[in-house]
Amino acid sequence: MDLDGAAALVTGGASGIGAATVDLLRDSGARVASLDIHEGHGHAELDIVCDIADEDQVTAAVAQAHDALGGITVAVLSAGVGGFGSILELEAAEWDRVLGINLRGTFLSLRQVGRAMVGSGRGGAIVAVGSISGFLVDRMMGHYSVSKAGVAQLVRVAARELGPFGIRVNAVAPGTTDTPMFASTTRLAGYRARVTERAALGALGTPHGVAQAALALLGLDWVTGQVLAADGGVSLWSPIDPAESLGR
Repeated sequence: MDLDGAAALVTGGASGIGAATVDLLRDSGARVASLDIHEGHGHAELDIVCDIADEDQVTAAVAQAHDALGGITVAVLSAGVGGFGSILELEAAEWDRVLGINLRGTFLSLRQVGRAMVGSGRGGAIVAVGSISGFLVDRMMGHYSVSKAGVAQLVRVAARELGPFGIRVNAVAPGTTDTPMFASTTRLAGYRARVTERAALGALGTPHGVAQAALALLGLDWVTGQVLAADGGVSLWSPIDPAESLGR
């Protein structure tokens, strides 16, 4: 898919991976509308304040973006939040907050974008931002992990349902990425150094690097229903790796 002239929608476009995605889309020649709960910072041509957990707001925001851009041909659903707490201590309200934004919000955004693309009859491509936490086990992050596992399965189902309309749906799964959300881990002693050491490429991810993966998926015309880990290889680390006992 050629992104030059594409009409693009990005959720969570005001910061982090979303903002980097907006920048790369614009560099590729796309016209971009950003949906975010915070005011934009000039990255997109159209900034729309929207809480993606609110059905009415999502419906109105996607319609506004569609009308302003003359349609929607590609979308990156990046909006999301983190969370921390053990299952035994987690309040139901915190579970609902994280699932409401990360899973419900992604569903609402995907549904409305999908409806717009089907209505246009021109097909399209959608990439949701999941996480490697959706298929790894991270203690104290049960609600976050479940929300991202749900995003991965939502993408697979959507790919089957929307494929006949020429719409591809994929996901990118970042690992530890240096975003405002990741900044909260500074209170965890040694965490940043540990995950950096365990990444095969020996570094934290960047929003730009994850955004590159999202745009790559937008451009792959024969790929749908897939989850691409963009994590620098941190998910390759194994706690039972025998080479560690050899000092390697």
